[in-house]
Amino acid sequence: MTGSRRGFALLVAVAIGTALAVPMVIRAAAPRGGVAPVAPAAPARPVTIPFSGEQTQGGWIRGSLPAGMRTLSLDGTPVKVAPDGTWFAAFDRDAAPQALLRTVLANGSIGEQRVVVSPRAWQIENVNIARSPGGPTEAYMAIRRPELARINAARAQVTDAQGWRQHFVWPAKGRISGRFGSQRIYRGEPGAYHSGLDISSGASGTPFVAPADGVVILTAEKPFTLEGNLLMLDHGMGLNSAFLHCSQILVKEGDHVRQGQVIGRIGMTGRATGPHLHWSIKWNEARLDPLLFTGPMN
Repeated sequence: MTGSRRGFALLVAVAIGTALAVPMVIRAAAPRGGVAPVAPAAPARPVTIPFSGEQTQGGWIRGSLPAGMRTLSLDGTPVKVAPDGTWFAAFDRDAAPQALLRTVLANGSIGEQRVVVSPRAWQIENVNIARSPGGPTEAYMAIRRPELARINAARAQVTDAQGWRQHFVWPAKGRISGRFGSQRIYRGEPGAYHSGLDISSGASGTPFVAPADGVVILTAEKPFTLEGNLLMLDHGMGLNSAFLHCSQILVKEGDHVRQGQVIGRIGMTGRATGPHLHWSIKWNEARLDPLLFTGPMN
């Protein structure tokens, strides 16, 4: 068979799905750049990572990484692991019903564990008025931006604090005048939810204590526009507390404080209508419910 006829026969065979006894060499087309194709990654396999805590929105978990597991993440956020293998992670107020713990095993393979996160019934108030129009003025933001920069820089600090290992205590006792997660809905338009817990003492000057061991990462030299005299503690592993509206701050940045140590006095500085302590907790970017760290107030 001539070359032209052989080529014609090959085209016909391909078209009708028959085979010819023609020697053929099939090569995979190289992608642009000449890089060889990458084999698909092996599927993750189920693993068991022991933990305990509050598996709910605004809650937290703490556990120990078994031998043979190198790293850990929660929904893509890296989880720090202490030298003894213990770790801490938490769920935002608006966390989805299921989270994913992922670990890299010693052989390089991936292990995964699904975590159920129970929903919460938040205190929602429907208001039959429209939200106030407009936003913050440029004059206000000129003051506010440096304050937010200081808060973000404080939260970015890494310290040797070990408070994340402890059961937290109440920083003060009094009437709970504002609950974490509560929110107003203005004619169907959600307002910002309450990001902390308000403890009303009845009088300015009442002392409050550190709920857990920590390192002081921010003390406001003058009142912030919203928070007033602001005090922040790092508890380690990305977990930190903020105390707003203080009348007096009794520690300085860099101090190591112990659980139960008096660190400030309750006030009404900043945007506050009466003396109270606003206590908020964050793990990385997740906002958490302080009540799930302490249990009910005695």
